[in-house]
Amino acid sequence: MAGHSKWANIKHRKAKVDEKRGKLFTKIGRELIIAARLGGGDPEANPRLKAAIQKAKAANMPSENIQRAIMRGTGELEGGANYEEVTYEGYGPGGVALLLNIATDNRNRTAAEIRYIFSRHGGNLGESGCVSWMFQPKGVITLAVPPGDKREELTLKAIEAGAEDVDDSDQEMVEIYTTPGDLETVRRALEEAGAEVKEAEVRMVPNTTVTIEDPETAAKVLKLVDLLEDHEDVQAVYTNFDIPDEIIERLS
Repeated sequence: MAGHSKWANIKHRKAKVDEKRGKLFTKIGRELIIAARLGGGDPEANPRLKAAIQKAKAANMPSENIQRAIMRGTGELEGGANYEEVTYEGYGPGGVALLLNIATDNRNRTAAEIRYIFSRHGGNLGESGCVSWMFQPKGVITLAVPPGDKREELTLKAIEAGAEDVDDSDQEMVEIYTTPGDLETVRRALEEAGAEVKEAEVRMVPNTTVTIEDPETAAKVLKLVDLLEDHEDVQAVYTNFDIPDEIIERLS
């Protein structure tokens, strides 16, 4: 999944642009509201909320914005839409599977807009269950790459704490994979060992990948994913593509 990791790295840099446009704050705000509504406003007792707060802080979201969103979720503060969580599934160019997490206050509007994006860019929005079987939920912890021996030390620490797998193929980040239930335990162990945790969240990880070696098809896939991620109702896009690093770098 080296090519996929490279794309993840590009997305991290791209998030800085989204932040300037205000889109990132909007998406994080919705996640804070939903997490607080479903699990309460105490992050120590609500891992999903804790992960959302961590993401908000990493994006330099003002503390008052974070608190306001949490209070809207718990009902302590009025205002804001009543967001509904929906999952959309479909296929992109080259047979790539796409799984979308949506937070919307108007399901019909969002469905029409997402369907339009798929159809205009070589994809098809499918029925529920058409691709979700290809993915499974995993805790994913993203670390800034530690220097020298520290990298191996943290990898061993993660495995001792319950990590299932480690991907250190990227030069700029290391990804630790856990079961969703072990995510918080492994994250805490890594932080106590001095790791710089960039992100810790539950994601849908593909069981197998589709390799895209044709640059034109790869460009179409990345364009579709980009447009879906830019939609304000889309909280996350999960895919199973594997594009070789040299093609990713040529297209980025």
